[in-house]
Amino acid sequence: MKIAPVNLQQQVARTVAEGSAKAREGGIDFKAGLNRAIEGLNRVQNEADDMVARMVTGEVDDIHQVVLAVEKANLSMQLAVQVRNKVLEAYQEIMHMQV
Repeated sequence: MKIAPVNLQQQVARTVAEGSAKAREGGIDFKAGLNRAIEGLNRVQNEADDMVARMVTGEVDDIHQVVLAVEKANLSMQLAVQVRNKVLEAYQEIMHMQV
């Protein structure tokens, strides 16, 4: 019985190449997903700013809608910060791994 040696570098290179191929095929596109999320966050923040400006100028009478827009923007920002923190934490954990 012959036992073949394990070549870790070839396996990692093959895995990275397969992942890149899937990304090119449209399966996984981290950059586009991140851009969409940031654009959505920016849109929600701008909508809240617009609602506050319209309330201050007297264009909006329903303060309930303004509070909802501001809270939606606040929660979106908190979510984005938590996701960023988790990504940084994962990155630091990977950087401290022994290879």
